[in-house]
Amino acid sequence: LGSFHDSSLFAKENLNRMSEQQLNLYDRLINEPSNDWDIYYWATEAKPTPEEFENDVMAMLREFAKNKKREQRLRQPDLEYLFEPPH
Repeated sequence: LGSFHDSSLFAKENLNRMSEQQLNLYDRLINEPSNDWDIYYWATEAKPTPEEFENDVMAMLREFAKNKKREQRLRQPDLEYLFEPPH
């Protein structure tokens, strides 16, 4: 899941203002689920987030996903997407 982590605009915008606890939660979130798509579905609220991953970092991700959608409606999406397309 390194690519999700490295190219994520969310990480760029949020990591530097997260507490150590939030960073740990984020690290767990991007490393533990076996499927990158689970995170996408939770963030976009297509699927409910499991209780173990329901925390303030997940809430931040959901907020970020909402804002990205809004921005993309307002302008052409840029090349750096929130999530990578399926392979």
